[in-house]
Formats: sequence, C-alpha cells, structure tokens
Amino acid sequence: MAIIKIKNPAIDLDAAEIPNIDASKITTGSLGADRIPSLAASKIGSGTFADARIAASNVSQHATSFDDNKIVNDISTIALRQASDQNKSAYNTNSQSVDVFQDDTGIDTETDTDRNASEYVSSIVSGTGTGSWTTDNDTSLLLSSDQVSSGSTTFTDESGTTTITGFSGIDHRSSGGAPTGLGSNNIAFNGGSDYLTLTNSDYQFGTGDYTLEWWMKTSTTNEGYIFYNADNSTGLRVSLNTDGTLTWNEQVSNGDNSLTTPGTVNDGNWHHIAMTRDSGVRKIWIDGSQNTFTNSGGRNFNNSNTFRIGRREAGVYYSGHMAEIRISTIARYSSNFTPQQVPALVTNATGNFTGTTITAPSSVSSMGAIITYQDNAGTNTLNTDIVLQLSADGGSNYSTATLTALPDFSTGIKMAKVNDLAVTAGTSLKYKISFANQASGSKEARIRGVSLQY
Repeated sequence: MAIIKIKNPAIDLDAAEIPNIDASKITTGSLGADRIPSLAASKIGSGTFADARIAASNVSQHATSFDDNKIVNDISTIALRQASDQNKSAYNTNSQSVDVFQDDTGIDTETDTDRNASEYVSSIVSGTGTGSWTTDNDTSLLLSSDQVSSGSTTFTDESGTTTITGFSGIDHRSSGGAPTGLGSNNIAFNGGSDYLTLTNSDYQFGTGDYTLEWWMKTSTTNEGYIFYNADNSTGLRVSLNTDGTLTWNEQVSNGDNSLTTPGTVNDGNWHHIAMTRDSGVRKIWIDGSQNTFTNSGGRNFNNSNTFRIGRREAGVYYSGHMAEIRISTIARYSSNFTPQQVPALVTNATGNFTGTTITAPSSVSSMGAIITYQDNAGTNTLNTDIVLQLSADGGSNYSTATLTALPDFSTGIKMAKVNDLAVTAGTSLKYKISFANQASGSKEARIRGVSLQY
C-alpha cells in the first residue's frame, strides 16, 4: 500500500490519532503549544529525551533536598564524648579528627596560650613556680579541691589507690577560700558530724617511713581529731588542741609515743602542716619550717581499723577547713621547704593555638567543626571572644567561621558548630582558635574539645 503524505497544516489530529513517538526522534527545534494537541504521557513509550530537551526545573521540582549536617554534628558530638570519657589522645578518621586535649599531641603551635593538665586550652596560664602536687609511686592519697565545683560531695583520690567516703553531707566549699594559688574551694568540717573515711592497706605503716601533710584553717578554741586510725590500744592519731597546738600520737600496746607542737595554728589563717617519720625519727613542719624538736623511737604498728579524717572512733570531730591532703609512704622532707602551691596565673588578653596538620584522602574545599568550651569566668561571646578559623592548605589561607551555639555538651560545658565553610582547596587541614578580651576572674574561656569535619 502506498504511503500517503499529508502536508496540509490545517488538518487537526487529536491525541488518539497520534501514534507512539520514540523520544530519541525529538532532538531539535520546538513546537508551539498551538501546533501540538494534548499528548498523553503514555504515547511516549520508548527511548530517551536528549539532555538539552529537559529543563533543570523539570527535575528539581520533584526532588527533595537532603541536609546531612545534623547527622554529621551528632557523630562529631558522640566522638567528642567518647574521647572525653576514655581520655583519648587526638586521633583522625577518614572524615574527621577529634581532640579533647588529654595531651599535647593534637596541638601544633601555641601563642600566649597553653594546654592545662586538666585538659583544656586557655590564654590564662600558669606562670613559673613550684607547681601543684602531683602523684607518684610513693603517694597513697592526694585529695584536692582546686578543680572541684563548690558544693560537690564527691571525693576522689588522685593517686587512684584509695576509696574515699564522705559522711553527713560533707562537701567542697568556696566559703573559707583556699591557700594562695590553690583554687577557691576547700573541704569543710563543721565539727558536728562531717568526716571522711579512707580504705587503703598502705596506712598500716609498721616501722616504715611516711608523711602526713595538709593545709588547714581553723579559728580559736576549736579542737578535734584530724587523722585517726586507731582503737583503744594501737594506732595513729593527729589531733588539734584548744590551745592551737597539734598532737601526733603513735600508740601501741606497750605505750604511747606523743609529739606536740609548741606553736599554734588556730588563728584563722591557712597553714601547711607536714609530719614525717624517717627511719623512726619523727619531725613536724609548720609552713615549711621544722619545729625545734624531733622525737625518736617511732612505734611499730599495723592497724586494720578504718582510717578517718575529721573524727575519732567515738566522736570528737574536727571543726575547720582542709585542702590538698596528701599521705605518702616515704619521708618527703629533710630540711626546711616552701609549701607546695599552684603558681600565679599569667593573663593574656589575646592568644591563639592551632591543631596539627591532617592529611585528607582527597582535595577538600569545604570544612566544618564542633568545639566544646567552658566559661570558667564571665560569658564569652562566640565569634568575638572565641574565634575559629579553618584551612585546607596547611594554614596558608584561613577562612573565618561563624560559630552557632548548640545545646550544652554537659553541665557547665558549652558547644558550638560550623558546617560547610568554604576554604581554599587542598589536602592539608588545620584549625586555628583565637581568644580575645580575656581577663582573670571576669572573662576566662577554656576550649575543651575540637572535632574537625572534612
């Protein structure tokens, strides 16, 4: 049958009269809407349209955009918490780095800033000095209040060898202050029922050497037992007398061996006390100066009774304040010394530090981060007092982030984030955090953690 060609444009075909058309045949040109009757989608049964024939809006109007920032931020937050809980050093994955400043391994440069042993970076740093007490193999108790919140009823032995239990609501308090440089808190004993118990077999000293030392502050007429590890026949006792003297008792079944200081310590000021037994010779040191007497013939005692601070077995409680309590299994001092204190702080109004360079698996042109920080004093303003910058070219070019606050990471620890910050493309990733307007006691920022996203 011959094919009849119809060239008359006046002929009007409806949709049912148009045969199926292979989309690949529609490659160029355009037809006015008045030249094409309504065409059912079912008539396009095969083939594909050329890309140029499909408008972008035809696709985007049916697509739902997906924002993965919430997921990325949650993963970064979990990583920071896990690293903090496990005291992990800085580490990297294929798409993020995490540092909670457990050590200095994740820090590159520091300008007027320093990482503190309490795991933060600040521009208010310790100056030169004797330093705070640290634990060693001869420490069987180190109990401090300088890094503990006022009102806390948790007592932790920093040497990790002793279990400490508090009774009658005893707590760390800011009232009464602390010795110079040793924070702002102390352990308060009310003289009624507050006391601590210690569990550690190291306190059965036998004939060996040991040192008891602590800071104390008490007023006139106060008395009570400071250390007590005894029963009616044997043990160790240290007591404060109403005249301000201290008595150190080593008692065994064959007699008592007492040593009483000639000076007074109940004048309302902080005093450092140290009691050492060295090869059986006992000495008492007040504020680093040895008293003019010694006592020989230390007793051989091993006592399994509960070791108490602030109370004897049958009552008689101590009333006053104590701080930086340390018990050692050696004689720490053999000559006059300067009592241990935290060095004075050096306040830098500005400063900055950078993270170590991270090598990305491929070129990066946008980065994100989450930081955790603490307002140790005052309120620090994001992007003014705390400024974050990111770089992908090893720090040659930094892009300044606009940090946005997130819900708190934990009690007293805040959190902020930036996502998809455009940076100069590269594979050498760094961050830089800067401080401004810092002032001791009125505005102190502490950076607690950084999770870099790439």
